[in-house]
Amino acid sequence: MIKSKKRFYVAATSILASCLILGLKWIAYALTDSTALKSDALEGVVNVVAGMFALGAIFYAEQPADKEHPYGHGKVEYFSAAFEGGLISLAAVLIIYEAIHGLLFPIKLTNMDMGLAINVLGGVLNGLLGWFLITQGRALNSEAISADGHHIITDFITTIGMTIGLLLVRFTGMTWIDPVIALLIGLSLARTGYKLVGKSSSALIDAQDSDQLEAVVAAINQVKTDDIITIHELRSMKSGRHTHVDMHIVVPEFYDIRRAHDFVENFGEKVLRSAGIDGEVHSHIDPCYRLYCRFCKIGILDNSQVCPIRKEGFQAEREITVLEAIKSDGEEFTTLDKKKVAGPT
Repeated sequence: MIKSKKRFYVAATSILASCLILGLKWIAYALTDSTALKSDALEGVVNVVAGMFALGAIFYAEQPADKEHPYGHGKVEYFSAAFEGGLISLAAVLIIYEAIHGLLFPIKLTNMDMGLAINVLGGVLNGLLGWFLITQGRALNSEAISADGHHIITDFITTIGMTIGLLLVRFTGMTWIDPVIALLIGLSLARTGYKLVGKSSSALIDAQDSDQLEAVVAAINQVKTDDIITIHELRSMKSGRHTHVDMHIVVPEFYDIRRAHDFVENFGEKVLRSAGIDGEVHSHIDPCYRLYCRFCKIGILDNSQVCPIRKEGFQAEREITVLEAIKSDGEEFTTLDKKKVAGPT
């Protein structure tokens, strides 16, 4: 609940700050008639609208799971990020249009000193806001806040480049530099919008996150006990800040159901804590089929229990790899191997 309120406050702060920064940018443009400053102001409009959409998405994403949405409402944050990417792309088209118009019909710039000073102030505030949103987005596991922060940081970097270019205009009098800068800003924004839409779309269709898989496997290796022989069928799905992890856990075949269930349940909770993931683990228990004896230490280092079905001695301990963890059930063994060991013990 505390994190939920904080996400809401962060998003609201972003909107208020973006409105202030937008006001500064439009004043700078009105003073100078600069095409580049107009493009910066148009991007400011995107920041405000995207911030409002993100606020609504965060509020909706916090609603608890229900019958219609058993995995919660977190994916709406990816819609928010995709919407922001679309807005950025639209702004890019408008800016490129204005830049081409400025190249064909040059305009004399006025009040450059005052306009640049005001825009630099707005740019500095933008940089601070972007840094704040990125750090809070990571801490609060909010895709909408993180996406907003990365876009604003891009805006800040753009402002730096634009300011350098307009200083050249100020001291050289070459006004054609102004629309060229606007054109570069538009192209840069188009790239940002494309990447943001692509990333959000991948999340919406449940594309696997390789970084997250590596984090989960690292946590598995860190917390697993001798009872966890190996993992396969590992899958993960993010729904906003919530992550769902599915895995098949191979345990010694002679364990009874209660014993296997209890330590597997505890194991899943430990994995989430170790990986720093807010979510849940759904696990399926598989018997070892005596296929992993050379990697299994049950009854080797602990004399309190002896494996009654071991086929070969323990050879070496190993870490579970991502490749092994994502394999299908028994994929690394042939059907014939399974048939040989699946009979009565």
